[in-house]
Parts: sequence; structure tokens; C-alpha cells
Amino acid sequence: MEFDFKLPDLGEGITEGELVKWRVKEGEAVVEHQVVLEIETDKAIVEVPSPKSGVVSRISVKEGQVVNVGATLMKIETGEAAPSPEKKDEEKKQRPPSLSIVGTLPDKEVAMASPKARALARELGVDLSTVAGTGPGSLVTENDVRAASTGPQAKVEKAKADEPGEARPPGQDKYGAIEVVPIRGVRRAIAKNLMASIRNTASVTGMDDADVTELWNLRKKEAVVAKEKNIHLTFLPFFMKAAQHALAMHPMINASVDESAEQIVVKKYYNIGVAVDTPEGLMVSVVKNVEKKTILELAVELQELSVKAKERKITLDELKGSTFTITNYGTFGATYATPIINKGDIAILGTGRIADRPWVVDGRIAVRKILPISFTFDHRIIDGAEASRFVNRIKAFLEDPGRIFIESA
Repeated sequence: MEFDFKLPDLGEGITEGELVKWRVKEGEAVVEHQVVLEIETDKAIVEVPSPKSGVVSRISVKEGQVVNVGATLMKIETGEAAPSPEKKDEEKKQRPPSLSIVGTLPDKEVAMASPKARALARELGVDLSTVAGTGPGSLVTENDVRAASTGPQAKVEKAKADEPGEARPPGQDKYGAIEVVPIRGVRRAIAKNLMASIRNTASVTGMDDADVTELWNLRKKEAVVAKEKNIHLTFLPFFMKAAQHALAMHPMINASVDESAEQIVVKKYYNIGVAVDTPEGLMVSVVKNVEKKTILELAVELQELSVKAKERKITLDELKGSTFTITNYGTFGATYATPIINKGDIAILGTGRIADRPWVVDGRIAVRKILPISFTFDHRIIDGAEASRFVNRIKAFLEDPGRIFIESA
């Protein structure tokens, strides 16, 4: 019997993923629970096992292709006898009818269709269950919907689809040479999450400067001790601890918004996301329970997460669950920015390049180490006054780093 192996539900509300790599080939034997493919979803690569033993008779999806949950990935010849038509009919009779709030619904095959195809079907009045899909894994495409429709709007849609464009050589537009780069993988997840954040927040960014001369000297001194333990001590663990203490004093910033219930969910734990630059694009790894960890413990965990992200070994759980985010673009020489809030949070702290600048200290001008700060917040939840108080609290911890340790649990 040939078994259709479909993309299973990967949890976390994920509806699709990009097939990164096949671990098997057509004609190859597989055993149950053997990892047969890798799929990328929301920046993490997930290994997917086979639910059956047998021989791969057909692979339906190519590497680099985006597939929906429920789409057929491959077919496996299991060697089992196919159920008889009588048995199928008996199983169908025994199956309970589908229920809804208004009664029972007739059983109907669920059509797999792309979001655009579903929208077009609604517009043209096409019943997707009657359309034969020609896409990967029998996915119903927009062209399938157009072909199945006979209404006047369908003629317009078909005309749009058939309209010829200006013929040009490959790799050329009307101005000259071009390169077409598909939006895939991490870049696709970044675009999706950032657009969701922009659509659902009223973002405002404020900027300030902090005199971190004392922090600079402290880190320089303690970095020597950390190096003896094979720990690379950067400024980030200090930024994270300062943020955690400031968040404890301004709890509404350590929150998320439940749009459907119109509620603010204030978190009593501190999971801080840290933006990590990788060859594939920006990832936000999440350090859980910052309030329970020392500066050195945070430094170790940041090292481990950074390596995992760059080697694409980071898990989905390590990319989820942030309550606040820090992006340290100062590493790349930048000063100020307008960071975009990480999806699910309501604020993000940006830290720029620390540089020597003239600064007034006790009425005199001195050369000090100055840190540029950018703070983006959701104005629906946080007012400007509260945001200013929060940034000033951050500055107080960074300008007098001894307070970080004095106020730590």
C-alpha cells in the first residue's frame, strides 16, 4: 500500500515551512521515526521523521519549496495490503459526523490551497472541494481556481493571467542587468515577522546617551578574569541585567498584548531576546529567566546561542518566548537607529557604538565613554513619560554598574 506522508502540524501556530534538505531519495528504504527531511520554519530548522517504514516511491516537493501543513511531501510504499472498498465504507459509516454550532455538516474532502487561491476562490464563488489541484502535493493554485470558474469576473482574471509582458532576455529589465533573489529561508521569516510587528503596533522611538565610563572600566577588568574561564565577556550581559532590573520597576513594559481579548498580559519573568547577526540574516535568540542568572552565566549562554544560530542548530524554543529585546548594532559601528519591536513584545532597546566624547562632569569638560541608546515602544501601551522614565532607569544602572550587583537577587 502506498502511504501519503504529509507535512505534520509543527505546533506554535505554524502553517507552512520551507523544505531545506531531503535526507532520503526515491527508491530508498526508510524505517519508522527515521529523519527524512529538514524543514525551516520561523528561522529554526526542524528535523521531520517518517511515520512509516517502507520504500520511498515518490518525492513530491523539491528543496527550497514552501509547503503548507497537510501537503503531501512524499509517498511511501509500506508493503501493507490496502483496505478493501467494503472496509473503507464501513469505516466511513462508523466515523462520527462533523459538528458545528448549528448542527451536523456533511463529510467533505478538505482541499489544500494557497492563501491567494483561497481568496480568489471566495471572490469568484468557486467551491475549492470541486477543484483538482495542479500544484505540488495536489495544491490548488490561482490558475486552478480561474480554470474552474465560469463567471464574468473569471474572464477578467484569466485575461490578467494571460496578458503578455514585454519580452526581455533573462537577467535583464528595461534599464539593464539584474539579479533575481528569491525571498526564502530566514529572510522570508524576517520579512513576515517584521511586517506583522509594524501592522500591529504604534511604534515610537526615543533616543538618549549614557556615560558608561565606569562600566567600560569594569568590563575591561573583569574580562581578564572571564577569559581565564574561557568566557568572552561583552557588554551585552550588563545591558541585559540593567534592562531586567529596569523592567522590574516598570512592569508594563515587560508585557504583550492579547488582541482578541483586548488585554495587556504582564509577565512576571524576564526572557530577553538578543538579536544575532548570521550569514542567513538576523535571528533573535532568547535567554530565559535572566533574573536568575549572573553576568558570567549570561555571557556563557549568549556565546552558546550565538554559535547555534550561526550554525543553524538553534531550536524553535530558543527563538521563542521573549518578553523584551535588545539589539546591539553598535557592534557594527552604528550609533542610533529606530529598531522594530520583536513580534510579541511591546518594546525593544537598541545600543549603539560606545565612543569617546567630550562630556561635562562636575562642571568640567572631560573625555568620557558615551553609549547611544534607542528605545522603541508600542505607544498603545506605553506613554512617552513612562518610556522616558524607563530609559533613565536603564541609564542609571549603566552609569553606576555597581547598582546592578547591589540590586541583584
